[in-house]
Amino acid sequence: MTVEEVLRAATQRLVASGSPSARLDAELLLGHVLGVDRTAVLAHPGGLLSNDQAERYDAEVMRRAAGEPVAYIRGIKEFYGLAFGVDSRALIPRPETERLVEVAAAEVMRRLTAAPRDLDDPPIRIADIGTGSGAVAVALIVVLRRHRVDEEFSVFATEISPDALELARENAVGHAAADRLRFVEADLLPPYIEAPFDLILANLPYVRSDVVPTLPIAASYEPRLALDGGPDGLTVIRRLLERLAEGGALADDGEVLLEIGADQEAAIGAAVAEILPGWSCWVERDLAGLPRVARIAPPREDPARR
Repeated sequence: MTVEEVLRAATQRLVASGSPSARLDAELLLGHVLGVDRTAVLAHPGGLLSNDQAERYDAEVMRRAAGEPVAYIRGIKEFYGLAFGVDSRALIPRPETERLVEVAAAEVMRRLTAAPRDLDDPPIRIADIGTGSGAVAVALIVVLRRHRVDEEFSVFATEISPDALELARENAVGHAAADRLRFVEADLLPPYIEAPFDLILANLPYVRSDVVPTLPIAASYEPRLALDGGPDGLTVIRRLLERLAEGGALADDGEVLLEIGADQEAAIGAAVAEILPGWSCWVERDLAGLPRVARIAPPREDPARR
């Protein structure tokens, strides 16, 4: 069969299974089987598949028709222009999370360029809480390295799941970022902190418990621990805010960047006001204009400093 023929048949099969992106799924999976990208698949509609390739493709389409995410079948997911290894050990990186990386990178560069730095100034300490696959931490390191500031920052990644932490390590090695990352298995913040962090990033679970069962079937293949944010979606985030209230984790001029759901702007503001009175909270929006990253900072003598 030709490429176009198998794509047509696979698309019909995936449409019948309820896939919301049947044609795209079919193209990505065929590229995976053929060892080429999607563009090459589309460029050669008359190409022929071997029997072995056709059998492998049929098996992968069957897995997708059963609901398994394309990213898990392929074993990779593109995030911030980088290819990350993914599997059931961790949540699949979402496009909306790229906004968290953008905001974090801009804040690090602002801090590095806002005032002259001496050679003996300590590096900016960054924590990625609940790192999962390591996508946020690794992407941030790759972005900052493009600015040639390797020695000006360090990243500390925590994760409660040892399996997810191992996946994060694999991705860090794959992108030559392991030398800038320190991994610790911990529930949110580590049990000990050598020095306060200048920047804390977190993409913690924020989906309401009653919404989780209604998500697309592909989400059922992902760790529920990484999705379920409790009755209002902020249970885990509140625990982090409570840890911050204890003091010692964030520098006096530090900042916390939290990914939130598009409907949680008012709720995160209320949670900060309740748990961290006097702290500021403002929200960055994504390209669709939706609330995406909450920026939280302790009281400062100069309100203009952010």
